[in-house]
Amino acid sequence: MSDVKKVAIIGLGIGRSHIVEGYLPHPDRFEVAVLCDLNEERLHAVADEFGIGRRLKDFVEVLNMPDIDIIDICTPPGSHFQLIMQALAAGKHVVCEKPLVGSLADVDAVIAAEKTAKGRLMPIFQYRYGDGIQKAKRIIEAGIAGKPYVATSETHWVRGADYYAVPWRGKWDTELGGVLMTHSIHLHDMLTYLMGPIAGLFGRVATRVNDIEVEDCASASLLMENGALATISATLGSQEQISRLRLAFENVLIESNHEPYSPGQDPWKIVPANDEIGAKIDALLADWSPIPNRFNTQMKLFHEALVSSGPLPVTTADARQALELVTAFYESSETRTEVRFPVGPESTKYKSWRPA
Repeated sequence: MSDVKKVAIIGLGIGRSHIVEGYLPHPDRFEVAVLCDLNEERLHAVADEFGIGRRLKDFVEVLNMPDIDIIDICTPPGSHFQLIMQALAAGKHVVCEKPLVGSLADVDAVIAAEKTAKGRLMPIFQYRYGDGIQKAKRIIEAGIAGKPYVATSETHWVRGADYYAVPWRGKWDTELGGVLMTHSIHLHDMLTYLMGPIAGLFGRVATRVNDIEVEDCASASLLMENGALATISATLGSQEQISRLRLAFENVLIESNHEPYSPGQDPWKIVPANDEIGAKIDALLADWSPIPNRFNTQMKLFHEALVSSGPLPVTTADARQALELVTAFYESSETRTEVRFPVGPESTKYKSWRPA
């Protein structure tokens, strides 16, 4: 029996990539049935490209469509919270682009709404998927890597005036933050995905590259729960763009590729401490089957979770962990103190991390 889920995509910027990478490769799992965008020219261009007949500008009309199973939210960040809550209240499954929402208070409200909702919510963290990161994950979880020592995360991209000419970018109300929210959030998720939760953070943010409201440079020193030390740096002023994770363990060095938009894919550098460790890694990965990158695998796993009622590949708890890091970053930069985790209502930035 067919279990094809009908999808409505809201917002056709990154939403087009969801179609191409996430849904089209799985015609036995998904049908993109509705497109919704306030930009009528873009709406018709994307709909024509993929032969999609139902085209709307009104989100409420989508909510009222009984045949739509999944609402995929790809709008500017400032609109996410309201759209998520409406979609969950309408009984739909929800996919939502990063950043999920604009505060820990909002993500906690979403988590509360999920508990009574008919549908399920999956945040997007597509860079978790690819052969490189998944091989690293298997090595670490098998215990071969051993004791974690240190890690570095570098999101060094370039964005200028042309990027910020888009009206909603670079503003607290609509983009919700700068490089921490819209660029480095992916690599920071990958860091905690592989190294585990954070225990403490001392960070600084600055606006040095562009004439915008939000930050475009950031750096931090982290203590992980497992005792490892980590450093983060992010900028939108690097003339050579890289995304790089480098993880030093007792028995192995792991380093990602440097591709800005596909850091999860091979090749990753895996350097064992000795031949014995190398042989264990080779044996562990001997049966490896290729893992398609980014949205392709995340959407496939989402469908499997919906059909089986099993665990989601990315959860709201994962999104909360990412926003916890962001909250701690802004609080630490403003107070010049270390922020300890978990971060909750006691934080001065719990309800909003906008500068005082």
